[in-house]
Amino acid sequence: MDLTRLIDALDPQAPLAQRHLWLIELLRWVRGDAQDPQASVARVRLFLDAVQHRPEWLVRWRNWWQTFVGSVDATPLLADYGFAPRTAFLSELGHRLRRKVLPGTPETTDLAELFGLLLPTRFDVLWLKALDTATLERLRRLLFTPAEAAHTGATPEAAGFWQTALMDALIFCVSQVSATGFASEIRVRMSAEAQAGRPFHELPSSFEVLRLGVQNHGPHSPQALEAAAQLRAQLDACRHAAYSVYSHLEAHGVSVGIVFRLRQLRERIVRIKELLDCLQSEQPERATATLLADLAQVGQDNRSIRALIASSSQLTAAKVAERSAESGEHYITRNADEYRQMLGKAAGGGAVLGLTTWVKLSLYALGLSAFWGGFAAGLNYAFFFVLIQLLHLTVATKQPAVTAPAMVAKLKDIREPGAVRRFVDEVANLFRSQIASIVGNVGLVVPVVVVLSLVLQFVTDAPMIDANQAQHALHDLHLLGPTVLFAALTGVLLFASSIVAGWVENWFVFHKLDSAVRHNPRFTRVLGPARAARWATFLRSNVSGLAANISLGFMLGLVPAFAAFFGLGLDVRHVTLAAGQAAAAAASIGLGILVEPGLWWAVASIALVGPINLAVSFYLAFRLALRAQSISEVNRQRIRAALWRRIRSAPLSFLLPPRRPRNDAPQHDADRDKTEGAPPVDAPDSVPPPAAPPQHG
Repeated sequence: MDLTRLIDALDPQAPLAQRHLWLIELLRWVRGDAQDPQASVARVRLFLDAVQHRPEWLVRWRNWWQTFVGSVDATPLLADYGFAPRTAFLSELGHRLRRKVLPGTPETTDLAELFGLLLPTRFDVLWLKALDTATLERLRRLLFTPAEAAHTGATPEAAGFWQTALMDALIFCVSQVSATGFASEIRVRMSAEAQAGRPFHELPSSFEVLRLGVQNHGPHSPQALEAAAQLRAQLDACRHAAYSVYSHLEAHGVSVGIVFRLRQLRERIVRIKELLDCLQSEQPERATATLLADLAQVGQDNRSIRALIASSSQLTAAKVAERSAESGEHYITRNADEYRQMLGKAAGGGAVLGLTTWVKLSLYALGLSAFWGGFAAGLNYAFFFVLIQLLHLTVATKQPAVTAPAMVAKLKDIREPGAVRRFVDEVANLFRSQIASIVGNVGLVVPVVVVLSLVLQFVTDAPMIDANQAQHALHDLHLLGPTVLFAALTGVLLFASSIVAGWVENWFVFHKLDSAVRHNPRFTRVLGPARAARWATFLRSNVSGLAANISLGFMLGLVPAFAAFFGLGLDVRHVTLAAGQAAAAAASIGLGILVEPGLWWAVASIALVGPINLAVSFYLAFRLALRAQSISEVNRQRIRAALWRRIRSAPLSFLLPPRRPRNDAPQHDADRDKTEGAPPVDAPDSVPPPAAPPQHG
């Protein structure tokens, strides 16, 4: 629609939806091709030029504007736009999903609902902020100041409407901040100092002083300005009190719901300050344009489901990485003695996984359906993984997902002397540990499966699997098949199990379940105080490993079953279990298998499956840990450069353990870490302290 037709289409007597559609069309015309904000500002000036010399249109416009402000409620836009309806994470998630799926309607009296149709793009933020002061002043004088008010000096009706809406929005926002501060899950987690200061108790009275000052003396009076300054100080006190909750979450487990409420509280406080600026600014038109631009930005930000999940789960991800790091320390060997111990534990794990292979192959005889076959396989895996944990043995492929966060934890203080060198040492230690684990697992699972198969054949006159099943197993493990893809999928499942473990442990700690088991009267009556204490200690020490092993077992069993239901044809390739299946197939066929190429293709495949399992799992865990520790790209370049230097100078350090523990390098070695072949450090990369949680926008 061209400008002339758009101007002529203005009708104050039109129905509600048509009036709002006219405003939507006007803003769409201002937006143009949405390429250049200055072009949109020029269109605003062109519009003002076109209507300035049309007195009859200005009369229609003022009637239209009077009808508009009388029919819509601006308070929800100013107070609630961009906030969750019920200050809950799941509620906001559902709200955003509905906004993505369901269309909006202009037939509404809620300006918050209409706002998303008026300014629906990120370009609207740009052109609103690009409006210059002269254009804003001209807009206010021409469109929002009635002619009689300019001559008599009376308060413009539009200004009165806007001031009332701002004050009502301030009331609502302050009430929401107070309600959040008084919520039990927030209040009980504040520090003792914050609770003693009672900032949320004093907030309503501080606002009441401002309200009376504005009502009796005007928003720009000395009384109102002083009251606004006191209200800002009280809001800052509330914000700092709320930040003390993060310290409690760091120590006692993170809740996504609580983190979400704290973010909402912070954003409410920011909104209150914006409303105060708009109410008391010496340039109200500039403050109004800034506020509208910020609301448009919030509208865009709050459409993203990914941003909601990422912002609310950031502390949870950091806590998962931290708890994984605690577990991962047990899987890194740093000297020859620990290396030999890892070999022994891995060999024991391989022996147990030999039994796992036998049970899995035995399940085929039951002829179960796809789901129940996958469930039985998952139960088998989970049982033996837990048994390996309780026997303090090792499964090689489970290590990377917990050792990667342990290594990245070394980078929390990356600016300290020698931090990068110590990290490179950990990489070498981990690589050696992985080699020891794989050698131990595979080195013993093969003979155990062969011996079991021979014993079964001697006792029952039947091998572990028949010849057809053996050929099918070797065919499935062929290097030129989908083995690489399946091995990568297994690496993803290994990483996912570590996430489940970290989340479960965080949930366990957050709800103080170890304390409940230790002290709850029902538990102590049944178990007795001493046994309840032992159970509590055991669960606190092993809940992460139990969750990881059980979840991994059922994922390995059920993911192929669910994939088959959808016709995806996916399967898993776990290096130790694959080696056990190949050994069972070879034992079933006999010595003649040694001259068949199918066996050696399977052996080559198994040699590739292990590194892929480890690499995918380690990469995903490493990336998560880097984000949790906020390691910048500059420092990642330093790490890569230091790793290449170690590979060139001491490649055997990644394969063989040192004969004695390596002490910290002298100061000149640490200095070399910071200078040789590495870009300068840009900023510290440690996790932000609890008193400064992630900021919005």
